[in-house]
Amino acid sequence: MSSSSSSPASRARSHDDRATSAWASSPGPSPSAAAHHTRGAVLVLAAATLWGTTGTAASFAPAAASPLSVGAVTMGVGGLLTFLLAGRSALRVLRAGRPVLVWSVLGGIAVAVYPLAFYTSMAKAGVATGTVVTIGCSPVFAALLERFLVGVRLTLRWLAATVCAGTGCALLTLTGEDGASGQDVPGGVALALLAGASYAVFTCYGSRVIHAGHSSRAAMGSLFGLGSLALLPVLAVTGGPLLSEPSGLLVGAYLAVVPMCLAYVLFGAGLARVSAGSATTLSLFEPVVAAVLGVAVVGERLGAWAWTGTALVLLGLLVLTVTVRRSGNGARAGR
Repeated sequence: MSSSSSSPASRARSHDDRATSAWASSPGPSPSAAAHHTRGAVLVLAAATLWGTTGTAASFAPAAASPLSVGAVTMGVGGLLTFLLAGRSALRVLRAGRPVLVWSVLGGIAVAVYPLAFYTSMAKAGVATGTVVTIGCSPVFAALLERFLVGVRLTLRWLAATVCAGTGCALLTLTGEDGASGQDVPGGVALALLAGASYAVFTCYGSRVIHAGHSSRAAMGSLFGLGSLALLPVLAVTGGPLLSEPSGLLVGAYLAVVPMCLAYVLFGAGLARVSAGSATTLSLFEPVVAAVLGVAVVGERLGAWAWTGTALVLLGLLVLTVTVRRSGNGARAGR
């Protein structure tokens, strides 16, 4: 176990050290290392963009569809597709030994909990509150998991990016529609916190599986395949109103294939290049996309606080992802 756990710790530290070395007196990261990190960031941002479409897509589901059925079809069917795409490589993860199997099972449990808690939180507390609390708290949980499980150092740059983006997410909660919030806001917030913690857990354990020597596709396939074992029975029990109408079938198919299957393949590839904490913070781009689509597609109106929050989220992403290179004489070559 010790050899398996030391590998992700050392590799994750190297990602964070590269991200902050440009501000130190030593030379900045090599072009190849910076490019590797940038590619990972782009992949995670692409996944977050697709995730940001879920709320808009779910708004076209039949009114009688329950949030449990929407969550179950998204990551139950989508998780099964992810497992099938991974093929035998996902099975090899499950046969790789006790530590990797334990990480996969824990990640799979988190995968099953996440969509049920997330979609129900939005039904109870409103879409804005549920989404923002879930996404805004997940970097905190991810950082704590990395710190206590694999010993990753929390850098000042990560802290600044997370505080900035988290503040932006908090401001986005002020964009709720007038009188449209759910009936149980405290319960919805509690479920959103559970969803954020679950998201951080499967991100962290997915990262550990990857850094134990497995491909990102195999890691995501094993975790989401295990999660689908719990979610598909939930869909069988609750999915009647969603799957009995053509609009529900279209919504379910889109949610399962695009923001679930495709997005998590992209996310897994990005997770192989950046640390779990950085990946979780980068995923804060999701509420920005959701806000833009809410205006352009759903017809919501965002106030000044909403646009300020969106700008802060983008600023946090820039703080985390932009690499500053130094010239040969030690002067900064950029901001």
